[in-house]
Amino acid sequence: MLLLMVLMLLFFISNNTCLSQHVIENLPGFPGKLPFTLETGYIGVGEKEDVQLFYYFVESESNPETDPLILWLTGGPGCSGLSDLVYKIGPISIDYENSEGSIPPLILNENSWTKVANIIFIDQPVGTGFSYTNTLEASYSNDTLSATLTYDLLRKWLISHPQFQKNPLYICGDSYSGIIVPLVVNEVYNGIEGGSKPHMNMKSAKENCHGNYVYVDPENDLCLNDLEKITQCLDKISYSHILEPYCGALWKERRGVRPWYTPSYEEIPTNFIESVVPTTKSWCRDETYMFLHTWANNKLVQKALHIHEGTVIEWVRCNRSIEHSKTGPDGAILYIDNVPSTISYHKKFTYKNCRALIYSGDHDMVIPHLSTEKWIDSILPIQSDWRPWFVEGQVAGYTMTYGDGDYQLTYATVKGAGHTAPEYKPKECFAMINRWFAQSSM
Repeated sequence: MLLLMVLMLLFFISNNTCLSQHVIENLPGFPGKLPFTLETGYIGVGEKEDVQLFYYFVESESNPETDPLILWLTGGPGCSGLSDLVYKIGPISIDYENSEGSIPPLILNENSWTKVANIIFIDQPVGTGFSYTNTLEASYSNDTLSATLTYDLLRKWLISHPQFQKNPLYICGDSYSGIIVPLVVNEVYNGIEGGSKPHMNMKSAKENCHGNYVYVDPENDLCLNDLEKITQCLDKISYSHILEPYCGALWKERRGVRPWYTPSYEEIPTNFIESVVPTTKSWCRDETYMFLHTWANNKLVQKALHIHEGTVIEWVRCNRSIEHSKTGPDGAILYIDNVPSTISYHKKFTYKNCRALIYSGDHDMVIPHLSTEKWIDSILPIQSDWRPWFVEGQVAGYTMTYGDGDYQLTYATVKGAGHTAPEYKPKECFAMINRWFAQSSM
């Protein structure tokens, strides 16, 4: 499942700040000049600015002066914004069929969300992608700190890009960022209600387990036994998309960490990349991620992106060392999941003047759509009940609308999509988000 929350904000900022930024006109693997505007850079965040968060900004291909501005947060925690730029909603993709040599070729994505919106992709928290710090103290993070630093980055980026301060701003996130997005929005509301400067004018944005299958009581032997049997039954199922091939043997032993686990490159045999070039063997989605690893670690690519040399030894799509209670050199935990639920934040937003969109792939077993529907039902009344929505005359999913006062939430399923819906159904997801931006019927 992909859980996405989108909130529309309007910022007015007049402070001064500094950041490193570069406009990229060419990328290794792409023939000729890029037909869109790409900017990359670092922004120092935190009280001491000792965390350097890396971002990729792609300008809208339609009307950048008035189109929405999206701040996109990738899941994980620890997965790079570059992954979602290439595999989901960005303007470029990897041409797998013609990948040869050291630099995989790039092609345009005809379903890119940048056709209708400006998008900032970021590597967060620290240690993700090309983001880095030079101090041990700043290498530790948690959900609330990650949200605070993300908000700091957004604020400073808008200060340095005043031409986008009046654009409607949508904060979006996939997978684990369903935790971080409402925390970032809460930071904004706290600033408004506390009179903080700069001013931000917000315009919109079973039985044995007792229903709890994640934070299980270790003394509940009946529940633990039931869950073990379920795990055995699902052993050969791809959790991210139940109908796609399971890439089991390579990382089967890691599923105990999290069911949607896929390995980072350093955990894979050195000859593995050679085997993922399309052949007659069965296709596996997870294997295609190795192409991006090869591309992002090429020195010519890093030079084109203006990566600070020597700051990141190896780019990995998802940095596993900062999740799952991994420890740093001094034995302390690098990243703490300190927000088990954000339902209370969503409930708080129902008293604000906000718009929200949440969608789920109906073939996702990581976070099944039924669980998402259950918590939404618990906080909001239904305005319009289930109905199908269509793309090119075909059912693309089902949708319903919730509301209370000035708050409105649209929920949609994406038919045939997995955990990160735009990766599986790009055309349908582009149609969905384009309609929602335009405030037209799904």
